Amino acid sequence: MAARWSSENVVVEFRDSQATAMSVDCLGQHAVLSGRRFLYIVNLDAPFEGHRKISRQSKWDIGAVQWNPHDSFAHYFAASSNQRVDLYKWKDGSGEVGTTLQGHTRVISDLDWAVFEPDLLVTSSVDTYIYIWDIKDTRKPTVALSAVAGASQVKWNKKNANCLATSHDGDVRIWDKRKPSTAVEYLAAHLSKIHGLDWHPDIEHILATSSQDNSVKFWDYRQPRKYLSILPCQVPVWKARYTPFSNGLVTVMVPQLRRENSLLLWNVFDLNTPVHTFVGHDDVVLEFQWRKQKEGSKDYQLVTWSRDQTLRMWRVDSQMQRLCANDILDGVDEFIESISLLPEPEKTLHTQDTDHQHNSSHGEEEVLKEDPPSNVLEEKKSEQPGLPQTLQQEFSLINVQIRNVNVEMDAADRSCTVSVHCSGHRVKMLVKFPAQYPNNAAPSFQFINPTTITSTMKAKLLKILKDTSLQKVKRNQSCLEPCLRQLVSCLESFVNQEDSTSSNPFALPNSVTPPLPTFARVTTAYGSYQDANIPFPRTSGARFCGAGYLVYFTRPMTMHRAVSPTEPTPRSLSALSAYHTGLIAPMKIRTEAPGNLRLYSGSPTRSEKEQVSISSFYYKERMLIHIIVGMM
Repeated sequence: MAARWSSENVVVEFRDSQATAMSVDCLGQHAVLSGRRFLYIVNLDAPFEGHRKISRQSKWDIGAVQWNPHDSFAHYFAASSNQRVDLYKWKDGSGEVGTTLQGHTRVISDLDWAVFEPDLLVTSSVDTYIYIWDIKDTRKPTVALSAVAGASQVKWNKKNANCLATSHDGDVRIWDKRKPSTAVEYLAAHLSKIHGLDWHPDIEHILATSSQDNSVKFWDYRQPRKYLSILPCQVPVWKARYTPFSNGLVTVMVPQLRRENSLLLWNVFDLNTPVHTFVGHDDVVLEFQWRKQKEGSKDYQLVTWSRDQTLRMWRVDSQMQRLCANDILDGVDEFIESISLLPEPEKTLHTQDTDHQHNSSHGEEEVLKEDPPSNVLEEKKSEQPGLPQTLQQEFSLINVQIRNVNVEMDAADRSCTVSVHCSGHRVKMLVKFPAQYPNNAAPSFQFINPTTITSTMKAKLLKILKDTSLQKVKRNQSCLEPCLRQLVSCLESFVNQEDSTSSNPFALPNSVTPPLPTFARVTTAYGSYQDANIPFPRTSGARFCGAGYLVYFTRPMTMHRAVSPTEPTPRSLSALSAYHTGLIAPMKIRTEAPGNLRLYSGSPTRSEKEQVSISSFYYKERMLIHIIVGMM
């Protein structure tokens, strides 16, 4: 072992350790490096003064290791090896193996100590089971969660004692340990394998996922169909974790070249470029964790372990932490601090005002007693500017590539101006958002000049926009983009109907078979716009089950595709509208009259949705089955 100091960090070399995992204890005093023959215990206060070893006899490498996060149990750590987990105790400079957890039938992929209960440990495995263990009784797991696919990552929620998340290939399942029969939520997060999960340290419903598909995505699992934001990268992302300060995120990339810098620090509110790059490791970073801050110190330390067999401790000073801060939140904090320094105003309340204030505060205390504190905290956090689901965050995530639409957004004024052009008509609208938006408070819509549509059409559009916005804000969801798409879709429908009526003055006003409106790819009705996120069902597949059998499924022999086998399968359920009434040949646009043209990804109307199904893509062959009964 060799150690050296640099201007920014401490570097300790363990040339013969061959360690594959690392963990830092909750007190910030020790780190454990897990190799095949030894466990190395490093004193982080004096890393160059030597280290201690705990010998182990196993032909399997350690897949995951973690110290207990509770101060009273800080001398315990767990290490997984193949199908078992060994519990170690390190105290007074010596270590020993305690009990062993055995229950999984295939290799354990990850483990995590509970944040609120020091006796609970969760393990995930390729055998499709997630076990929650109580170390006071290690004979069998106390809770067993069963999934169809094996789990690669498992993490306890940092704010909810009953909530945990697991990753399965590119999907994420959210579990409640009180309801182990099935997951409470499901996220189709990535198209490739998820390498890392991490919960937000302050917001219960937010988590980050890092994947082989070269991206990090941020999710609110209450809205599983769309991510909050995305960090696109050029290479696969091995790990992504929140920092213990401000709004930072540390990522580890899988470098394409051996000496590329792969350890980056980001500001989650500005994901264009990293705020800092940690330069020093010569190979892939296998693990990184934060060391507990010392009393009186404003600096943090990031501890990393790399395949180059070096342990590094990086100093993150207050100036670097400030790069991860959100300017709006910092302004609010400084404003609050300045208010606290002002002299207390004189009390000039009348007696009636004082009594009213006393009664109102008493009522608020009763409400706080009735509602859980966590809900109150969540509501306060959701009202803070700069956090996900605020108006500023919604403006940054909105898709501005909608055809014929121009949006000018002003987050400070809480308003935006929308301009739409359609067949010679022009619509300009002012949208104002109340302070409580989107918490059950809908925005207001007002037409402004120049707007060329009729008053009847204005009334219809306003009603549709109001209904759409109310439907979203009742679930505390953002509504601007759905309203924009609904506005364009309905406007084009009205204009097409008006044009068809004017071209045929003898047509009845309430025709039985009105012409079909033209829907462009980007102007789908919002109902089918949501279907665009639902993948087309699989017609075949195979997986190994927990008992070791290969289970497969396929479509019946009597079901055949209605198109040539060379044509690709639709990507989503919204594409099924193309097969309705034979207006379009699959994957193509048939030669039809201009008024009847529909794109392949067009959005079905309500009546069409009721008739379109998976059978629109297949047909069943009539077969006559003869049963011959023979006599012996």
